[in-house]
Amino acid sequence: MTTDTEALVRRAYHCAQGDVLNVQGFIDLFAEDGVFTGIGGVTGRESYRGEHLGDVVVWMGQLLPDVHRELHRVTVLGDVVAIELSIQGTFTKPFESPAGAVQPTGAKLDIPTGDFWYVRDGKISEFNCYVGVSVMLAQLGINPDFAAAVAATA
Repeated sequence: MTTDTEALVRRAYHCAQGDVLNVQGFIDLFAEDGVFTGIGGVTGRESYRGEHLGDVVVWMGQLLPDVHRELHRVTVLGDVVAIELSIQGTFTKPFESPAGAVQPTGAKLDIPTGDFWYVRDGKISEFNCYVGVSVMLAQLGINPDFAAAVAATA
């Protein structure tokens, strides 16, 4: 049985699919003071509000035009929805990194992710997205330079 809270979250995922990419529809599901926090990204923790709530949706759609979220486990506890999922898609657009653009390889990405949605009065008040960045970077062909890190601390 799907609750109204779960249905709202599933609508958000639908709006963020590559074949739909309805950024305004995604934003409209949030409360006026709603926040989307991406945790584990290249720059660490980033929060988005207002007109910027869809920034990550746009970024992911540009990186993986066929982006899809495969929901593995959905748990609803009142107004909280916890989801174990994979963000999937094909690396067909450049990935902008601090060192420059990594050119696409056509690799199929399957990024483990944990999402936590908090709903208040029928709107999303908070969305925290924990992305397996080390897996994502490896699938993009970006491997850590441990030797440089060791040399920098020596």
